[in-house]
Amino acid sequence: MNLEPNELIKASSPYLLQHAYNPVHWYEWGETALQKAKNENKLILVSIGYSACHWCHVMERESFENHEVAEVMNEHFVCIKVDREERPDIDQVYMLAVQLMTGCGGWPLNCICLPDQRPVYGGTYFQKPDWINVLTNVAELWAQEPEKALQYADRLTDGIINAEKIIPNVKTADYTADDLKEIVEPWKCSFDMSEGGYNRAPKFPLPNNWLFLLRYGHLAEDQSSSIATLFTLEKMALGGIYDHIGGGFARYSVDDRWHVPHFEKMLYDNGQLISLYTEAYASTRMPLYKQVAVECIEWLQREMTSPEGLFYAALDADSEGVEGKFYVWSADEFEVITEGDHNLLAEYFHVTEEGNWEEEHTNILLRSVTDEEFAAAKGIALEDLQLKVRLAKEKLLQHRSLRVRPGLDDKCLTAWNAMAIKALAESAIVYKDPIYEAMAKKAADFILSAMRTPEGGLYRNYKSGKASIPGFLDDYAFFIEALMALYAVDFDEKWLHEAKTLTDYVLRDFVDTNTPMLFYTSSSNETLIARKHEIMDNVIPASNSVMAQNLQTLGLLFDEGIYLEKASAMLAVVKPQLKTYGSAYSNWAIQLLNEVHGLNEIAITGADHQAMVEAINDNYIPNKITIAGTNSSLPLLKDKQSIETKIYICRNKVCQLPVSSVEEAIKLIN
Repeated sequence: MNLEPNELIKASSPYLLQHAYNPVHWYEWGETALQKAKNENKLILVSIGYSACHWCHVMERESFENHEVAEVMNEHFVCIKVDREERPDIDQVYMLAVQLMTGCGGWPLNCICLPDQRPVYGGTYFQKPDWINVLTNVAELWAQEPEKALQYADRLTDGIINAEKIIPNVKTADYTADDLKEIVEPWKCSFDMSEGGYNRAPKFPLPNNWLFLLRYGHLAEDQSSSIATLFTLEKMALGGIYDHIGGGFARYSVDDRWHVPHFEKMLYDNGQLISLYTEAYASTRMPLYKQVAVECIEWLQREMTSPEGLFYAALDADSEGVEGKFYVWSADEFEVITEGDHNLLAEYFHVTEEGNWEEEHTNILLRSVTDEEFAAAKGIALEDLQLKVRLAKEKLLQHRSLRVRPGLDDKCLTAWNAMAIKALAESAIVYKDPIYEAMAKKAADFILSAMRTPEGGLYRNYKSGKASIPGFLDDYAFFIEALMALYAVDFDEKWLHEAKTLTDYVLRDFVDTNTPMLFYTSSSNETLIARKHEIMDNVIPASNSVMAQNLQTLGLLFDEGIYLEKASAMLAVVKPQLKTYGSAYSNWAIQLLNEVHGLNEIAITGADHQAMVEAINDNYIPNKITIAGTNSSLPLLKDKQSIETKIYICRNKVCQLPVSSVEEAIKLIN
C-alpha cells in the first residue's frame, strides 16, 4: 500500500475511498482533474466501477496497486476514478463508447479520452501486461499522431450522440390484446422450463420482466406465462442465489441453475424482488413467496439500514479477499452447529462432505423442493420440519455473524432507496405489518427533509451527513413512484402532493423539446460530451418507463391532461420496439398492459373506508389505483363524500354507480 493518499481521500464514495492509497494519482471527476488535463494537454483515463464489483477489486490488486503500472498511468494520463452508482451519467456515456468500440461492456470500465473528455479507446478488465501495453500504445499515438486520435474521437462522439435516435410517433389506433401477444409469444421461446428464468448462463433475476409476465398471465388469462413466472420465482427462492440463512438475493448466478451466486447483494435487486415476491404472494397465497419477501425485509432491517432510516447500497461479494467466503459451509462446521438434526438438515440444504461447488469441501446452501414436498417425502409433519429449519437458521446466522463480514457500501442512493420504500409500502399492505409501513415512511421523510436541493429538487446520494450530487431522472422517477405507493398505505394526500411537485420539477428540468422522452440529466446538471436518455429496461427499469407510468397515474389522480398526454406520447415512441425484444422493454409493456386492460380507479369513501380498502386489497387486481378518504381534494373523491361507505369503480373517466360491498365492486372490475 502507498503511504501517501491520493486525491480520493477526500471522497465520500466507499468505492473511491478503496483506491485512496493506490500509487496511481487518482482524482475524482470534477473541475480540478478536467482542467488539469486541458492545461497539460494530457489524455484522461476514466476508470469506472463500484464497491461490490469483484473484477474491479481484482484489477485494483493486479494493476492499480502496482507501482510499475502506476508509473505509466501517472506519467501519461490524468487518472479519474468514478463510482458508477453515484455518477451513472458519466458511466452511461463511456459505457456506450466502449460498447461502440468493442461490441460489449461491463465493469470495471476503462476509457481513455482526449483532454476534452471525448473517448478514443476503452475496454473492461485488463490483465496487468495487457493494460501496460494499451496505456503505452495510446500515449504514443497521442504524442506522435494526435490528428489520428482527434479523427477517431470525432467519429466515436458522433456515434454516442446519435446512438439513440428517438423519433416521435403519433398513436394512430387503440392498443389491443394482439399488440401484447406480439411481444409475449416470441419472448416465450427464451423461457427455461427446466430451471426457470431464461435459457442462458449467467442467470439474472430481472424482476421487472417477471412482474410484467405475472400481471400479463393474470389479466390475459395466459397460463403459460403464469406457469413460467411462478416456476422461476420458486427456482430462484430455492436456489443458491438466495441467502437461506440471512435473507436477500445475490446479483446473479454464474450457472444456468441458480446454484452458484455472484455473491454481492445489491439494494436495487432486493427492493424490486421484495415487490415481486409480495405481488406473487398476493396473486397465489404461496407461503414460499411470503417467506422470501419477509426474510429479505429482515435482512434490510438487520444489515442495510442507516441510523437515519435510509438503506445502504450494497454488500461486497468478497471477504478476506475470497469471493463468497462469508456465505459457505463445510460439512463438519454445519454438523456441529445443527447438532442432532444435522443429517436431515444437510439433505434439506444439500450439504455434502465433498462440497457442492468449485471450492473443495465447501457448500452453498440451497434447496431443490418446497417445505411441503420435503416434509411429505420424509414423512414428518410440516410444522416439525419448519421448526427444525427455523432453529437451525438462527444458529447458523449467529455463527456466521462472528465471521469477517463482506465490505459494506454504506452510501445511500435516492433511486435505490425509493425501490426499497415502495417494496416496504406494498408489503405493509399485503402482510398488514405496521413495522414495514414505519420503515418506509422513515426513509421517505428523511429524503423529503434532508435530501432536497435549494431549488426543490432531489440529491442522489447521502453519506456521513452529506448529500452532494444532484439527482438524475431515475432518482425522481423511482421516488415519485415510492411516494404514490405510500399513499396507497395510509391515504395521506401529502405523499401525492409531494409526488406532483417533483413531477412538475422533472417536466421543467429534464424535458427534451425534440422528443416526448426525458433526458437522464437535468438542465442544471454538469454538461458532459452527450446528454442521453434512458429508454431500455434492464436489471433496473428505465427511468423514462417509470416516469411514463408515474405521469399516467398522477394524471388520473389529479385529472391532469398534460400528464396523460405526455405518458401516451412516451409509450407511442417505444411501442414499435416492444415486440423486437420484450425482455428489454418489460416496464413499457406494463404500461401497454394497462392501456389494453384499463386501469381500474377504485374510489372508496365513507366512515368505514379503511376496512373496505383492506377487503379490496385481499383480491389480486394488478391494474388498479385505489383512493380513499372522507375529506379529499382529489377530483375522483371530492364530489363523492358520504357517511355511508361506498365504492366507485371508474375507468376512462366514466364511473359506475356506487356499490356498498366488495363483492359487488369485484364484479364490476371483472
